Amino acid sequence: MTGSSIGRRGRRRTVLALAGALAGAALVTGCGIRSTTVPVDAGPAPSQVPCTVPAQSVTTQSLQGVPVEVYLVCSSQLVTVDRTVRADVSGPDRAAVARALLDELRREPDAEERRAGYATTVPDGLRIGPAHPGDGKDTLRLSEQPEDLRSEALAQIVCTYAENDTLAPRGQVVLGGPGAYPARAYLCTSEMKARPNADPAPIAVRTTIPGNGASAGTG
Repeated sequence: MTGSSIGRRGRRRTVLALAGALAGAALVTGCGIRSTTVPVDAGPAPSQVPCTVPAQSVTTQSLQGVPVEVYLVCSSQLVTVDRTVRADVSGPDRAAVARALLDELRREPDAEERRAGYATTVPDGLRIGPAHPGDGKDTLRLSEQPEDLRSEALAQIVCTYAENDTLAPRGQVVLGGPGAYPARAYLCTSEMKARPNADPAPIAVRTTIPGNGASAGTG
């Protein structure tokens, strides 16, 4: 075998090796795989909002009070959370019960509730106001007109109050504001819980007309 033959074989092997390397690179590029070693930052994994507070955190908030449930906003819906209040929420003092539950609705969620995705839209300055002459016994007056509140805030109040027998013995919540407007009744419906950002629709309520003891329907 001559030296020239050996040289030709070596060159042929080199050419074949280069062709194989180029073909492999083409396959990698064709599959959409980058031929770089630089890491690609795809961002954090999507987080899940469970809307569930761990049981241990519920027991650790123990204030040695009365357990209640209030509705907060989570994942664009109304979801209950467990709280404790010092008032007797089954007692006859409707104003005290309403204030206790409203205080919980106004209170910012704690760290565990925030991590679970809970929030409140009830304004911090909202209070229970005095009754007006002619108000029915089921009427509650807020320091703001109910229709002026955010839809979510009104839905939180309605659904929280609607599930308390002292405040809503007939399942409807009668709310008014400080203005000279008749109170309006609301029902907590499954649609309200699913879409609290929609304007809560009042239902007809009968109120007493001062002076004659008659009743009139309002909407």
